[in-house]
This record gives sequence, structure tokens and C-alpha cells, in this order.
Amino acid sequence: MGQLDGKTAVVTGGNAGIGLATAKRLAAEGAHVFITGRRETELKKAVAEVGNATAVPGDVSVASDVDRLYERVQERGRGLDVLFANAGINAIVGLEETTEQVHDSIFDINVKGTFFTIQKALPLLTDGASVILTGSTAGDGGAAGMSAYGASKAAVRAYARAWTSELAPRGIRVNVVSPGPIDTPFWETAFGKRSGEMIAGVADGIPARRAGDPDEVAAAVIFLASSESSFVYGTNLYVDGGLGQI
Repeated sequence: MGQLDGKTAVVTGGNAGIGLATAKRLAAEGAHVFITGRRETELKKAVAEVGNATAVPGDVSVASDVDRLYERVQERGRGLDVLFANAGINAIVGLEETTEQVHDSIFDINVKGTFFTIQKALPLLTDGASVILTGSTAGDGGAAGMSAYGASKAAVRAYARAWTSELAPRGIRVNVVSPGPIDTPFWETAFGKRSGEMIAGVADGIPARRAGDPDEVAAAVIFLASSESSFVYGTNLYVDGGLGQI
């Protein structure tokens, strides 16, 4: 018997990395998982891996795509118990090199996308539901090349605080999970053949002396999604190998 038997969950950005690992864990705990992402081919593969899942292709920065996602959830007729707003993008770009297009794309997905993913879910969220947002240690730090991304994740943290106050009367818990360096496809996309070298370099500065695995973040999300965290409201749970804690 799973911790989430019979529950309905949504994972945005569920076609790879942390989102896919979390979707697998949610399904293993008994939830039916709706996963969304922009790359339809990868999304179909993800559904096959997850099992008890429904794919809804879409971009969280596009309002009509978010509406279509929740139309599919509504068709199931069981409300929404777990919402993992995970979709996000990163770009390591210095202040001088950051274009308006790059800045807008980061904020459209990470900030606006998160806001309307939650807002449009409100009619479906069951009383006592769990909402988890993906933050980042970058939201607290000041690493070069991470100003736009870090600011977007600081905004996500601010959302969680305000929404905790607004949704607590319905028993809806809003929390943030903030990963540090996690071994996801981002590294290869950003650095190509140098990805392994870059991960190793970052790992040298982490107490754990390694990058994290997406499944380790997924385990933290499951905790926040389940009744095991019933008294946890508005927190920011770091899964960072100690990077931001010393």
C-alpha cells in the first residue's frame, strides 16, 4: 500500500531529470500522475517509464497550455491532491551578455509559469492538498552568471510564503524544495563534452563531495507530498549536499 494510493498528482516539467524521477516515485506510491513538458517525444517516453501516468504536452508559460492540462485533470473527476510545479529553465549568462530575450524566457517559465500553474489549479485542488515548488540554492546565492536565474528562484520562494498564508485555511500546504547541483541533462546541454568536468569541479565545493541524483530530490518531494509532512507549511527544504548550509 502506497502513501498516495488513489491520489491525483501533477508534475510540470516531468519529462526528464528531477520531474521524471518524481513522477516515477509518485506513481510508485499509488498516485495517478499527469506529466507535462514541452518536448512531446520525451514526454511519451516518460509516460512509458512512469506507468500510471497521463502525458499532456505543453509550455507552462502559455496560459492555454496550462488550461488544457487542468481540463485533462478535471476529466478524471477526482480533484488534485499533489501539485509539483517543477518546470523551469536555467541559463548561465553574465550580466553584460544577458539579452532581453534570455531574461524574459527565464522569468516567463520560472516565475510567470509557476504563478499561473498554481492559480489555475485552485478550483481543482482538494482541501488538504500539497503544493511543492522547485526552488534552487541559486535563489540564495550570488554566483556569477546566475543573476536572472537566481532572481527567478528567489521569486518562487516569495510565492511560497504568500501562498502558504492564503491557502492555509483550506489545509493546503505550500512548500519549496531547493536542489543544489544535481546530475541532470542540464549539464550536458550547457557544457556539452565538458559536462563531466564541470560537475566534478562543482562537487569539490560541496560537503557531500558529489553532485546529487534526481531521485534524491524526488524523495524529498514525496515527503512533502505525503501526510508524513502534515505539519510542514511554507518551508524551503534544501537538497544540496550541504552546499548552501556552510
